Formats: sequence, C-alpha cells, structure tokens
Amino acid sequence: MSRTSESVNVWPAAAAAEDDLSSIWNSLVRHPWRLLALLCLIQIACWTVMPAIVNVGPPRDVVEGFLWGREWVLLTYKHPQLPCWLLEISHLLTGSFRWPQYMLSQLMVSTTFVLVYLLARDIMGPTRALAAVLLMPAIYFFGWPTPQFNHDYAQMPFWAATSWLLWRAARDGRPGWWLALGLVAGVGLYAKFSTALLLAFGGIWILCDTRARSRLATPWPWLGLAVFLGVVAPLAVALVRLDFLPLTYAEHRNAWVIANRARLYYIGVQLAGLAAVPVVLAISGLLRRQPRPVQDPLPAYPAPERRAVAYLAWMGLGPALLIMAASLFTGTGEAWGATMYNLVGVLAIALMGRRLGPTELRRLAVLALLCVVGVSSAYAATRWTSCNILGRLQPMCWPARSISLTADAIWHEAVSAPLGIVGGDDGTARLAGLEAPDQPSIFTTLDRRLAPWITDERLRDQGMLLVWPRGWKLSPQQEAWTAGLPVKTVAFNWSLKGPPLEINFAVIPPGRTSFPGNPPGPPDPE
Repeated sequence: MSRTSESVNVWPAAAAAEDDLSSIWNSLVRHPWRLLALLCLIQIACWTVMPAIVNVGPPRDVVEGFLWGREWVLLTYKHPQLPCWLLEISHLLTGSFRWPQYMLSQLMVSTTFVLVYLLARDIMGPTRALAAVLLMPAIYFFGWPTPQFNHDYAQMPFWAATSWLLWRAARDGRPGWWLALGLVAGVGLYAKFSTALLLAFGGIWILCDTRARSRLATPWPWLGLAVFLGVVAPLAVALVRLDFLPLTYAEHRNAWVIANRARLYYIGVQLAGLAAVPVVLAISGLLRRQPRPVQDPLPAYPAPERRAVAYLAWMGLGPALLIMAASLFTGTGEAWGATMYNLVGVLAIALMGRRLGPTELRRLAVLALLCVVGVSSAYAATRWTSCNILGRLQPMCWPARSISLTADAIWHEAVSAPLGIVGGDDGTARLAGLEAPDQPSIFTTLDRRLAPWITDERLRDQGMLLVWPRGWKLSPQQEAWTAGLPVKTVAFNWSLKGPPLEINFAVIPPGRTSFPGNPPGPPDPE
C-alpha cells in the first residue's frame, strides 16, 4: 500500500476519534452532574494517592486527631471532636494510618463541591453551576493544604450545606428545609466553633431579606432553631465542664500569632490563595468585555436575581472579609479561612455568566483537571524532594510506624502489661503512640486539664512511656518525670541526605504512687 493510501485511511480514523471526543463532551454538557462526578473522582484519586505515596508520616494535626479520636470525647482544650471521631472511624474501617485520612479529607472537599453545585443550580441553572464548581480547584485551599485533614476541612461541607439549606428554606418555606438547616448547623459546630460565624451571617441575612424575614411568621424556622439548640446542648455542657478551655486556647493562639507573624501576614496568605482564580477566568475567556457570539449556545437560564447575588456575596465573602479585617488587630491562623471561600466561584459566574459559552466551559473543565492533577503531582514531588534531597525534617518525613513499633518494643522489654499512656514532647509522643499495637492514650503536655482521660489512677495502674527527641531541652516538670529513670536513645533513618533522627525513651512502670503537678497553661501552638 502506498503512503498516500495510508494517509487517506488515517484521516477518517482521526476524524472518528475527534467525533467520539466531541460526543462525550456534548453528553457531559447535557448532563453536568456527570462532569461534576468526574471532577470529584479525580480530586479524590489524585489527592489520596499522591500524599500516601510520599508522606512517610501523617501531618501533625492528623496524628493529634488520631490520638484524640480514640478517646471519644466531645471536646478537648482546642476544638470539638467530630474530625477526630471521623479519623478514628477511618482507622477502624481500614486498619491503616497511612492513606484513609487523605481520602477522608478529599471526601470533605468533594462533598463541598457537590453542595456548592446544588446551591448554584438553584440560583442559575445546572450548566452555570458546573462552571462555578470548576473554578474551585484553582483556589489554593482546595488543593495543596488538603492532605492535612483537620477541623478546617471537616467544617468545609457544613459551611456549604448551611448556605444551600438556608437559601432553600427561605425560598420555599417548607418545614423539611428548616429542620435540615437546624440539624446541619448544629452538627457543624461539632466540627469547629468558627461555624458560628457563618450562622451569625445567616441570621443577619434572615432579618435583612424581606422574603426570608417573612418566614419568621411561620413555625418552621423556630422548630429548626429548636433542633439546632437540641443538637448543640451536649457541646455546650461539655464546654462548661471543661472550664471554657477552647476559648482560652483561641486567645493563647491569637497572642502567639501576633508575636510571630507580620500584621498583614494573614491577608497576604488569603490573597495568595485566591490569586489563581482571576488567571483561570482570564484564560477561559470570562474576563473579556463583550460576550462572544456562539453558534451552539448553552441551555438558556434566567440571569440570577439581584437578591441571589447579594446572598452569595454576603455569605460567600462576608465572613472572610470580616476575619481579614480582624486579623489586623488580633492574631489569626493562616489556614483558618480555608472554608470561607466555597462560594467564590458561584459569585464569579453569577456576575460573568452571560459570557459563558461552550468554549469557555470547555476551557474551565480542562483548567480544573489540570489544577487537580498538576498541583497534586507538584505536591508529591516537592514533599519527596524536601525530605530526601534537601534533608528538611518536616512532619511528613518522620518515620511514624518505625517510631511506634520501637516504642512498643521498648515498653514491653521492661513491662509485661500493655502500653496505656505515652507522653513527653507532644509531637514525638504522639508518633510513638500512633501505631503502637496497644493503642495508648496521649498525655498532652503532661497536663491532666488538657488530657482529662488521664487520671492518677490510670498513671498508677498503667505507668507511662516518656518520649522526646534528643537535643530537645526538657522543662523542669519533664525533668522531674524522668529523674532516676534509664533513658534509651534510638536513631531512625528518615532521609536519603539528612542525618538519623535520635529519639529518647524512658519507661515509668506501673505502681508509681506520686507524679509531679500540672504546668501553668496550654502549650504553645505548633
């Protein structure tokens, strides 16, 4: 066969492949939930697999969450404990401490995608709702920080769900929406107390919006409020019993941020996290001044009413802008705003949706997938290089399993009873207890107020394993705990370049009748 005839046969095949791709894309546009499902699956897959491959140890907040989750308490001195319960459940279901937390975090993010889509669909139709969600992977807080599952990411879907349910409840007035809103709002506080900020903005909107305010004449908003109060009542009781320590911790954390961060640091981090959004809007063509005529327009849908745009701006930007302003006078953690940008994409499409055509939607889809795949790959490459080539000791570099198994072996060399309590340097002690077969409790900073599950009776009956890195200066109280005890130092390899990590272990066997007192306050934020 001649080369000419070969080329003749190739072109129809290429054209057929192009037609197949066009057919698939048209199907996705006609059924936006399919593209939404694809985005969620890719988000879950990439951001579960990549961190699980390169991270030897879990992020710091994740280790703490696992150790607190096994105590099944409502509240610790930091936060409510719903995220820690979820971590413990993920371990009970899978038996692993390596990858479930990454999947759990991405399930939270993907659920947020779906809930944002539902709100946007109610306001401007399914196609433009899909475009709004496709903007979300360009936001930093939905990518790079997500492997660290903590309270910020646990509350993320509750913020999105609250915004959606409040809109539906005010629009339709049906009792089911108000009851669901009360339930979700209440459970959201078990994820993090800062959910109350969104609830405050929602309450102000109800009072200011004429249609929403008219619903107060019916019994259903009040019944939803009763559900909310019933859900949060146990949390309120736990807060009182803990002497409001979470509020003390927040004040202590703010003071630390003021002392260690520049005044504009928080605002700078938030703006940097949103910096890619205008870039994506520009590349997609949504920033051009005049809409481009299209031969195959998207399904028609009325433009969002002004009331809806005002709602999106109030609920989507109000809390974030308030915290930015407050950060100028009080300390604010750089990740605390992570959950406050769920509606940025919806607001952008609500304002620019008339410029959205098939070409713009296709570009948004490609850019969203590139963001997910590209950023997750960059995360994996950066983490591995930092640990193994640059020799920078980060939480994800610590050999968690080796430390846990070594701690368990050292304990059982001296004591025949199970390892029940670990303490010392919090970060190292948590790793020692994480994967130890006996599933010990963490004695946070050796302070019974911060670890109420540790009692004098437990210390006397179970003893404790003290753990701290070599070269780390012990406090006077910790020196009292280790006085007269044999200390064993073990070296752990963690990097291709960095020197071994040396960790000290000291066994306090059961039967000790007295222990030093508590330190004066909560630990410094890490």
